[in-house]
Amino acid sequence: MHRSEPPSNAIRALAAAALGLGLTFAAQAQQEVKIGVIYPLTGAAASSGAEMKNALELAADIINNGAKGIPDLPFAGGGGLPGLKGAKIKLVFADHQGNPQTGATEAERLISQENVVAIVGAYNSNVTATASQVAERYKIPFLNAESSSASLTQRGFKWFFRTTAHDDLFVRNFFDFMKELEVKRGIKVGPLATFNENTLWGTETTKLEATLAPASGFTLVKQITYPAKSTQLTSEVQTLKAAAPKVVLQSSYLGDALLSMKTYKELGFAPDMILANDAGFSDTEFIKTLGKDADYVISREVWALDLANTNPLIKQVNDLFRSRYNADFTGNSARSFTGIMVMADAINRAGSTNPEAIRKALAATEIPGNKLIMPWKGVKFDETGQNVYGSGILVQIVDGKYHTVWPFNVASREIVWPMPAWDKRK
Repeated sequence: MHRSEPPSNAIRALAAAALGLGLTFAAQAQQEVKIGVIYPLTGAAASSGAEMKNALELAADIINNGAKGIPDLPFAGGGGLPGLKGAKIKLVFADHQGNPQTGATEAERLISQENVVAIVGAYNSNVTATASQVAERYKIPFLNAESSSASLTQRGFKWFFRTTAHDDLFVRNFFDFMKELEVKRGIKVGPLATFNENTLWGTETTKLEATLAPASGFTLVKQITYPAKSTQLTSEVQTLKAAAPKVVLQSSYLGDALLSMKTYKELGFAPDMILANDAGFSDTEFIKTLGKDADYVISREVWALDLANTNPLIKQVNDLFRSRYNADFTGNSARSFTGIMVMADAINRAGSTNPEAIRKALAATEIPGNKLIMPWKGVKFDETGQNVYGSGILVQIVDGKYHTVWPFNVASREIVWPMPAWDKRK
């Protein structure tokens, strides 16, 4: 002891300390597990951010309070994380506004001030890149559920994990689809052009498309990258139209996806097909804003409601989402939901909020596909942190709804090809 006390006082102090220690353990048994979540809650992608925030909050509510009638969904019994004696998930939100530096600053704040034990985010690939660098430096697990730039899992990071498949797979899917379209449907695919935003995601996609087009036997007649957050695309679309491609491979977030479609119609540009790289084309606001003008676009996806025919969890959890938010999941929000559930699974198996224990649990993750709302084989990470079981599908918008059209063996309807010209639509 550091000071002299009568024996009786010392005994009382030890007893109080022991009682306090017991109270601390009791408190820890019911503690909140703080997970930082970094998303674009304002700015050009705010609509997407809001959908993903809703999905994350639904997942946390299921973990903490349960979801009756869905026994196959992990944590549906509620009551928090059993591996931490019922500890509840608390999501601490941060808004990166689509800005990489803001994302990095918010990641540091979540770690150093909010004391989060892990981070999930950040949708925009360029923001995920900077925010995860901060987490790597602080040795905090970072799980990415939506960003698809392939380079994110090529940096040799130890603390970074990604559940979604990436653009190497998604873009290859486009070319596999077009080759099958010719062989199995007898549809000749004409010259291609790329039309992509110029952040990390769009530029990486452009490079891969430029490599795969000639390697797959297709002619690439034009490549156009435009400034992210553009307020007009007239000159770019005029250049695109002049190149006369039959298929446009496009990577755009919501604002520029809407702007490009409106500009296509204004300038009468009507290729045989637009093959969209998800993102803005899968946001609920895309169809809501464009109405019938959104029809016939084909987008790569990771989720579709019509796949509930083969996976009942898709409809069961989507019904919960719809009852709460009056909207269906999108590919973005479904991936966010899955990401936080995977993180919760790892923390639960770790039985600890120690970041290293969580990292090790993430590395050992193996969740079967029948426990997910995604049409994947499951979740299992390789040595780079990439989920090796992620996969993609293609959906087409017809009558304001997304329909799975590829792979052909899981398609819910026949593909419409080519897109009708603007003046031929009803």
